Amino acid sequence: MHQVINPMSDPDNKSFRLGVFSANADRGLTFSTVPEAWKADWDDIAAAAQIADRGGLDFFLPIARWRGYGGTTNVREWSFETFTWAAGLAALTERIALFMTVHVPLLHPLYAAKALATVDHISHGRAGLNIVCGWNPDEFDMFGVTLVKDAYVQAKEWIDVIVQTYNSDKPIDFNGVHYQLKGAVSRPASVQRPRPVTMNAAFGAPGRDFAAQNCDHLFTSFTHLEDGKQHIADIKGRAQKFGREVGVFTLGHVVCRPTQAEAEDYYDYYSRQNIDEAAVDYHMKQKKNFSQSHEDEAFRQYKQRFSAGTGSYPLVGTPDHVASELAKFAGAGFGGAALSFVNYKDELPYFCETVVPRLKEAGLRS
Repeated sequence: MHQVINPMSDPDNKSFRLGVFSANADRGLTFSTVPEAWKADWDDIAAAAQIADRGGLDFFLPIARWRGYGGTTNVREWSFETFTWAAGLAALTERIALFMTVHVPLLHPLYAAKALATVDHISHGRAGLNIVCGWNPDEFDMFGVTLVKDAYVQAKEWIDVIVQTYNSDKPIDFNGVHYQLKGAVSRPASVQRPRPVTMNAAFGAPGRDFAAQNCDHLFTSFTHLEDGKQHIADIKGRAQKFGREVGVFTLGHVVCRPTQAEAEDYYDYYSRQNIDEAAVDYHMKQKKNFSQSHEDEAFRQYKQRFSAGTGSYPLVGTPDHVASELAKFAGAGFGGAALSFVNYKDELPYFCETVVPRLKEAGLRS
């Protein structure tokens, strides 16, 4: 089997990496009622993935969602399970990294090991794993599962089981707090060794320590770029304690148009004039109460950012402006960004045709 170099783990890839976020769920990251908002139909997702693949983007990253947020749209209740989703896209793309996002408490590590390796073989080494412990108790109630207090202890055992089964010549026994396994084996092992590329999106100290020890990349949000620099320093420092280096990525929602006025008018149209108020209020309440994914200021001052892109950073303007903002991310020390759009299939072509070349001209993309 010919292995493709995963663009998210290639040591020679010094580019500011770009990816697509949340295209497996209806409306992506928006809480907007506009009719053109993303429906997450399979054929449209496949088309968007192929556009990103041909356009030179580096990764396709889904969210793990099991129920919607209510309101008039019940946004994100329509979402594809991420292992089978990635397997389908692996057969339709050539070079882009394909991540799976998993809630650790809901999936046994041996099942995850088998499913992850399957996607890695289908994609010839382009699989990636986004390890999430979960934060919304309403979702876990659906499964009859209670979120544990030592979530990252469980996550550490979970990924250890996967790595050990991939790299042992014989079945393993595992005696942990959360998993006790006898004679565990998972074949085939992943194409990537010792495991596929991993990421985590953690804001609190336990999650960041877990990512620093076990993941290749960590995603974090910020309200102001100066705050982002502090997050980078914190994460890099934690990784150094474990003798590791971890790439730090961030999130952005994009409205890119030929003129600044067009972009700002559309941004106002979808994220101020056409908000699903009940859904975004529920989401913000649950995030504030049960997740440490954003700074406190983000909840107080930036409701529009949640409506427009679930609290991510706005990239609104001309191709020059969007490229310059992404260049600021790179200058601050971020290794890349995961991006969302109101409609991925309609908007990705223009982004790839106009913004990506500008980043290449600036020396940020190879």
